[in-house]
Amino acid sequence: MKLIVGLGNPGIEYQFTPHNMGFLAVDRIAEQCRVRVSNRHCRALTSQTRIEGDGKAEEILLAKPETYMNLSGMAVRELVAEYEVEPEKDVVVIYDELDFPLGTVRIRQRGSSAGHNGLESIMGALGTQEFMRIRLGVGPGHPVRDGARYVLGQFKKSQYKLVDDVLERAAEAAKMIVLEGAAKAMNKFNQREKEAE
Repeated sequence: MKLIVGLGNPGIEYQFTPHNMGFLAVDRIAEQCRVRVSNRHCRALTSQTRIEGDGKAEEILLAKPETYMNLSGMAVRELVAEYEVEPEKDVVVIYDELDFPLGTVRIRQRGSSAGHNGLESIMGALGTQEFMRIRLGVGPGHPVRDGARYVLGQFKKSQYKLVDDVLERAAEAAKMIVLEGAAKAMNKFNQREKEAE
């Protein structure tokens, strides 16, 4: 069993904001698997399903913590304990990254939170930095004076197509991590980003 967690804030007012890219990505994966992430379990909305491809299949649990971003670790810790998964090899966290421009998808195996409160909460709750991350760029491509205000603002209509593309690539990246491993996924997605720069 692999646990794929998308970070965001519950509530309609946050639904289509940059800070909810993790929730939106988990919803996209669910849509592709023909399930809805709607079961309340361990302080999160969840759905258990399978990812399949190239003759391989893996059981996954999709999760969207309902604790608000800054307390995401509480839900993740409960899910890790309940399903007896190992963060180092079974957990994938998808979240927004203000330091990358909108359209960027990067995969990372470990490291600091870089100031992301949701990630900081998960690292504190799990006691490790060793888990997979899919970082989805949401930055405007120039310095932002008030980052919190920016990530909690609504996407503009002109950004919808790019957001849709990012969500497709995030779902593809999660599927590749689960079925083919982190190294292959990092090679494909991180290399694609470098070529685009």
